[in-house]
Amino acid sequence: MGATAVILVAAHGAGMLARKLGQPSIVGQLIAGIALGPSLLSQLPPAVGNTLFPAEIAPMLTGLGQVSLVLFLYFVGYELDLGLLRGRSRSTLTVAAAAFAVPMMMGAGAALLFHGTLEKLGLPQDLSARSILFLAVSLSITAVPVLIVVVRENGLAATVPGVIAVSAAGLIDVVGWAVLLGTIMDSGDGSGISLPVRLILLVVAVVVMAWPARLLLRRLMRSPGVSSAARLSALIGFAFAASWVTSALGLHVIFGALLAGVVTPREPDGTLSPDLVRSLDSIGSLLLPFFFVVSGRSVSIGTLDGTAISVLVGVTVLAVVAKVGSGALAARMCKLDNRTSMTIGVLLSTRGLTELIALNAGFQAGLLSGPLYTVLVLMAIATTLLTQPLLVLVQRIWKREGPADGPGQGRALGDSGQPVSAGRSLP
Repeated sequence: MGATAVILVAAHGAGMLARKLGQPSIVGQLIAGIALGPSLLSQLPPAVGNTLFPAEIAPMLTGLGQVSLVLFLYFVGYELDLGLLRGRSRSTLTVAAAAFAVPMMMGAGAALLFHGTLEKLGLPQDLSARSILFLAVSLSITAVPVLIVVVRENGLAATVPGVIAVSAAGLIDVVGWAVLLGTIMDSGDGSGISLPVRLILLVVAVVVMAWPARLLLRRLMRSPGVSSAARLSALIGFAFAASWVTSALGLHVIFGALLAGVVTPREPDGTLSPDLVRSLDSIGSLLLPFFFVVSGRSVSIGTLDGTAISVLVGVTVLAVVAKVGSGALAARMCKLDNRTSMTIGVLLSTRGLTELIALNAGFQAGLLSGPLYTVLVLMAIATTLLTQPLLVLVQRIWKREGPADGPGQGRALGDSGQPVSAGRSLP
């Protein structure tokens, strides 16, 4: 009970402090979770750590962390709009393609070029294609949940950069999770199931979830005789069942939870259920700190040597430059003005929680060593923390240079070349 109190108070206290400092609350919770791991407790007398987090509660913390992860990814999948894949404007598609492909290629190139340095951080000498691909994906991820918070808190929700950044990030999420699935699926998991068989079983599971399971859920959600509590319980049970299936296939539970959220029926008019959104958001906000603490147990900042710190600085700079540069240049190619283009690039550099989830999955699959996992987690935090200062910097630079120099500051160009209102998503 004491550990639960410490985790919740520390995480939510850090979240409130982060908001006062102009950062998303989830960043403060993430930092608090890492601080409650070896990074801080190893600096205190052993009796303090043993009292706060005795060894016998480790399974409970892990279980709560898994529960929070499943619920959060289910919520992300439910909010994910696959309609973004259809009929999007060239602006969104171009920005999404560039902001995913360029960082991914730069990440793969850096992994090959600095292979010797990565060996010092515990990666094997014969760096596998899966490890290279995973390192590449880690630089291409954009955290949509954190990005939405940043966009809203900066008043960008009804502007062209906000609309394009969120839409492009949604597309990047779809492709990024698909690539991540391939890297995890092809890794050795000890399940005894061959890769072809796993692929077949995964396809069967997806078909079952997307058709009969979806039809049953739709009937349940639209039945007037079923209470809201019963609906929520059934949907959460569906999320955990899907997570168990993907876990049994040797994959991570995140894929089942994400898929369950995607196939969950929306309201008859296509909108999200406000009751479900409110409930999942409340439960997820309460339990997510446990996932941060579990993830932080593998992060030990005090053990980083000079090589690790150099890699941290290098990969952070590379991650920011790759994302901001590719997103801004792609937006500029679509005839958006400088300020809008740079704002889009900065927004897409937000990583945060989505990056942490991906890194955690890669670490459990053996694709990352402990020191490199620590480095990449710190990179995710650093790039997210830099988003707000960079946004302020962009606004100040172009405010001194005068008004926007192109058609994109207040409006964007659609596929036909006609302006699109900044207050709605692009066609």
